[in-house]
Formats: sequence, C-alpha cells, structure tokens
Amino acid sequence: MQNSPRRLAAAISCLLLPGAVCTAHAQTPTGDTATTLDGIQVRGMRSTLDRDASGASRLEVTDRETPASVFRIDRAALEARGVRSTQEALFAIPGLVVASLPGNGNAVTWRGFSGAQITQLFNGIDVKYASIAARPVDAWIYERVEAIGGPSSFLYGAGAVGGSINYVTRTADFDADAIGGLSSVGSHDSRVLAAGVNHRFATGETAHALRLDAAYSTRDGWVDAERREGWTLATSLASRLTPTLTHTLALEYQNEDNRRVYWGTPAVIGPTGRLDALPGSVGRNYNVGDGFYAQEVAWGRSKLEWDGGAFGRIVNTLYHYDALRDYRNVETYRWDPVRGGIARSGVLQQRHDQQVTGNRTDWHRSGTLAGRPSQWTAGFELSHNRQTRFPQSIGGEIDLVSVDARTPGFFFDIPGTTPDYVPGATNRVRTASLSVENLTRLGGRVSLMTGVRHERIDLDVVNRRAATATNPARFARDYASTTGRVGLTAELTPASNVYVQLSTAADPPAGILSTAGFSALRDFDLSRGRQIEAGAKTDFAQGRGTATLAAYRIVRENLAITDPDNPGQTLPVGQQSARGVEATLAFRPWQALHVQANAGWVDARLDDFFETANGVPVSRAGNRPANTPARVGNLWVDYALSPRWSVGTDLRAVAARYADSANTLETAGYTLWGAHLRWRPTPQLAVTLRGRNLGDRTYVMHAIGAQMVYLGEPRTLDLELRAAF
Repeated sequence: MQNSPRRLAAAISCLLLPGAVCTAHAQTPTGDTATTLDGIQVRGMRSTLDRDASGASRLEVTDRETPASVFRIDRAALEARGVRSTQEALFAIPGLVVASLPGNGNAVTWRGFSGAQITQLFNGIDVKYASIAARPVDAWIYERVEAIGGPSSFLYGAGAVGGSINYVTRTADFDADAIGGLSSVGSHDSRVLAAGVNHRFATGETAHALRLDAAYSTRDGWVDAERREGWTLATSLASRLTPTLTHTLALEYQNEDNRRVYWGTPAVIGPTGRLDALPGSVGRNYNVGDGFYAQEVAWGRSKLEWDGGAFGRIVNTLYHYDALRDYRNVETYRWDPVRGGIARSGVLQQRHDQQVTGNRTDWHRSGTLAGRPSQWTAGFELSHNRQTRFPQSIGGEIDLVSVDARTPGFFFDIPGTTPDYVPGATNRVRTASLSVENLTRLGGRVSLMTGVRHERIDLDVVNRRAATATNPARFARDYASTTGRVGLTAELTPASNVYVQLSTAADPPAGILSTAGFSALRDFDLSRGRQIEAGAKTDFAQGRGTATLAAYRIVRENLAITDPDNPGQTLPVGQQSARGVEATLAFRPWQALHVQANAGWVDARLDDFFETANGVPVSRAGNRPANTPARVGNLWVDYALSPRWSVGTDLRAVAARYADSANTLETAGYTLWGAHLRWRPTPQLAVTLRGRNLGDRTYVMHAIGAQMVYLGEPRTLDLELRAAF
C-alpha cells in the first residue's frame, strides 16, 4: 500500500480543482493484506456559457464569446420542465411573453416588439410568415430552441428587430445508438404517445446513422367542445461519405387538426377597472359547431458538409417547405349589455397555400488577421417564397347568442357563405443575400466580432380578383438592405467577461411581405431598427452557478402610421423604442438542489404613432404598445430527495398589460405556479406527476382589442412516463 497517500492526494486534488475530470481504479495487490477500494470517478460540470452559440452566430463560438444575449433551451431542459410544445419552451427566455391564438403562430412579444418584428426560424430557415407558420408544435421532435435578443437581420434577413428564435429538429448523429419514448395522460382527456430511435451502421469506409421520431397527441380543450389532434414526424439519414464529406437528408411532416377552435372570451370592465372575462363566459365556446383550423406542413432539407482542411469548411443546405392551412370560423364575440347577449361577427373561411424553396452556402475558415487569431464565415443564400390566399369573409354582426350558448349554429348556415375556395392574391418574394462574419482576438483578453449582410428582396403581388384603385391587378416592389453587428468582448477572468455591441435591422414597414397588399406597402421602404446592448456573463461558486445580465436600447423608425391629414392613407414616419434589462441565473448550491431563474424589465414606447379612432387620427405618442408587460419573471427549482425521487416547483409572473394603443384599457398581471414529483425506478425510466396552474387562476394571456380576451389554461394534471435506452 505504498502508493495510498499518493492516491489520496490525487483524489483530493480532483475534488478541489473545478473542471477536473479524474478517474481512479482500485488495484488488486498480492498478499494476505490486500484491500479492494471502491472506484472513484469525479467529473466537473461544463458551464452553459461554453456551449456553441449556433443561434447567434455562424462562427464557431460559444455563448461566452458572443457579444449578445444568447439563450438556449436544450433537450435536457425541455424534458426536465415537461415542455409540451414550442410555445412552452419560450418561457425560458427572459422578458418574453407568448400566446398562441388560432389566427397566429407563437405570438411573441419580446423587448417591446411583437409580430413580424420577432423572427422565428426552423433549423435556421425563415419562411417569412412566422406570425402564422410558427404554430406551437409538439416538442418531441426538437433537439433545442435557440434565441438571440435584439436586432439580428445580419444573420437571418429582413425582420428580427426584437430578436430571433430558432427551433432545431433532432437529426441523426454518429455518437451512439439510442431509443426513447414518452407516454402521458392528463386533464381534459389529453394523451401523448411518442418514440424515437437513432441507429448507426457502417458499410466499408463509409458510416451512416438513421434517426426517426414520431409523436401523436390529442386533447379536449378546456372550453366547450374544442378538440385538437396532431401528428409530428421527423426522419433523417446522416452519411459520412468520406473522412471529409458528410451528407444529411432530413424530412419532417406535421399535421394538426383543431375542431371548434377557441378564439377568445367576451370582455368587460371588471370590478377593479381592468379588462376581464365576462362573468359566466369562462369555458364557453362561441364559435360555430363546425368551426375548425387545420394545417399540413412538410419540410425537406439536404445538408452537405465538406472539410477542406486549410482551405476551410463549406456547408451547403438546400431546403423546401410546403404548407397548407385552412380556417372556417366565427371569430369575434362582443358582450351587448343592452340586449343581454353575445353579438357574433368575424365570419371567415380562409386557406393559405405556401411554398418556400431555397439554398444557402456557408464557408468557414480559421487563421490569422494582422497576426491575430481570427475566423471568418461567408454565406450566400437564394430563396423563393410563394403564397396564395383564399379568403371568404362576411362583414358585420351575424347574430346574438346567450352567454350559456352550447352549439350556436353552423358555418354554412350563415347567409353568403359557400364551401368554395376562391383565390384572392398570390405573393411571390424572391430574396438574395450575401453575409460575412468575423471574430478576431485583439490581445489583452479582448476580442472583436463583426458581421454584415446585404439583402435584395423582390416582391410581386398578383391580384386574383377585381382590380381597384387600392388593390391593383398587379404590383411589384424591390427592397435592398444592409445590416450588421459590431461587438467587443473583454475577459475579466477566465470565468467572467463583459461586452458591448451595436446591431441593426430592417423589416417591412407594415404587414408581412408574403401576405402584404398594396395599401400596406405602396411606396414605402423597409423600416430600420438599431440597438445598443451591454452585458456581463459569469460563472461563480467554483462553477456551480452561472449568471448573465444585459441592458439594451432599441429604436425602430419608419413605421407605417395613419396620415393625420388623410385618415385613409398611411405615412412611413412612425417610431417605436424600447429600453430594458434582462437577467438569468442558474445555481446548484449543492448537488441535490438546482435553481434556475430569469427576469426581464422593459420600458417600451410608441414615440411617433397615429391611430385612427372614429375616423379621426389620434396621436399615441408616449404610450406603451398593447400586450407588452413591463416585467416578466420565471423560476424553476428542482430538489433530489434520493437517487430515485425528486420534487420541483415552478413560478411564472407577468405584469399588467394594456389592451389598446390608447392605454385606456388594461389587463391584470398574473402569477402561475406548478409542481412535479418524479420517480426513477431505473436509470432508464422516469415517471412524473406534474401540475400546472395549481392555483387554478383565471388569467388573460392576450387582449384582443377592447372586446375580447384570450384566457390561459386552468389547472391541469399530467402523468408521464419517459424512457431512454
């Protein structure tokens, strides 16, 4: 046992040195006094700041090296928090609120901006229609969700004034064979069944990996007669054709069918003077009996990667997106106190037929610049976006129903409705862009990151119906924008750094180019946005904790506003701004306890904005944009009772929000709390009982003007079984 003191010293060193990875194996000495020691294995925790910042740059950099607010919700976090859809994944982003109304996708408000000013991408691809295309999707097929705060048009093109969100699908990999599954049941007859497999196989000098994921979910809504059913499928084949050449073919399919969709609840001014749900209407569904929303989405991606050694690395992605969406609903409900009933309007049958085809090529090379370590990326992208809409609407009020109405009629019983789909307009958006990024280490622990993107957009709109002065038979517009980012990062210690950055963005002045009409665009150029941000990122407590802090100011100019002299016309002179602070914390004070939190504060303002009220333009300068809370906070706590049992709780707090640009109507803030109990009978299995909104709070997720509110889900319970082999 002469080496025992040396072994003990080595073990103590491994325990005291943060980041160390040490393994000790017991020896079996000969002789009668031999003692067998237990194996000792000590592993350090890798900081989340050292993960790839793939959602914030195309350079090979980490979150720590990126001069921006970077967020990443990985697969482990999605599973630990019981995230059911992409909507719930976004709660991990500080200051962000999201609601998924049927007529929208994940309707995000972040850093004082919303709608088309928040770009939402799928595997780095923008379909230019996130306000609808980013519908909540079952989380099973996704590997992670990435986000970058503030203007990021230099990465993803027009839009992204308030930030960018990227949903990344699981794909085949060469790391290991794996099989996983999920089964859950819960309140409102909700059921989920999902499975996935990754299998590797080789043929001679080549290697292949095949992955398949599938998920089926169904639930009754918490309102009368609503029901949702959805399928998501994702498969991919990764092939290492040579030691330097890899190809990945990825296919996805989503099918969602929502029957008698919930569009919202009639609103009144409650006892506290705030906009609230009409008493007796909570849980009621005032849509027609055959109302529905359905979508069918198919994706195809071919990704070819070549490592050219000293020449650099080239990645080429060819993609195609095809989506068909159908609506048939009565969407608007207003409480009429004089007649004592719900006045219904907003009759709409709509179809969206959209295809996007594109190709992006990126070249990456590391080397030196003026003797300093430096890396570059250059990218070129072409895309063609085509969308045809088939709207059929009936104006005005159609009827009056009682507050306790159960099945108020059918769509085609409404005079003027027909089952035909007649095309309204076809928008074609052709985009060509060239982008460059660079990271150079200047020395003295300081690095400079720069990026620039030049983009040309051609819009061509064909009117499929009768031409008018405000809706001509055809019109076209060309746009050009150059946006960029400049950021400095200074390393204070190996665990802490500070940064400052300036970034810019450009986006359509009103509407979305893939659906915009003549009256929304006319002769307007793209609006412009700019941001200055400063922040700090640090690890503390010997790597057991991580914290980030960022302060920013964003200004967006040339919004389309009402012309004060001509209420029927618009002018590109509006301005909107926001300033705020965001913070995140992850801390494990001891191995059994894990605490994660984030918070965001924003002061958002309409600096120059006119709104038409009763035919008269009224200035809303100085007001806060609708549905924009000043404060949002989230907290997650997990505690391991034993190796097999753990408990946890979560809190989400959202401050009050205005329901209108006039800031005369306000919805109350809310706090929701949930909890879970998890049992692991084996390392491969986990059974979790989870409760959401355990206080059964009735709360407004989103205000729809002054007449309606969209309510959040009441208390729910879920029991799930997860398996991983």
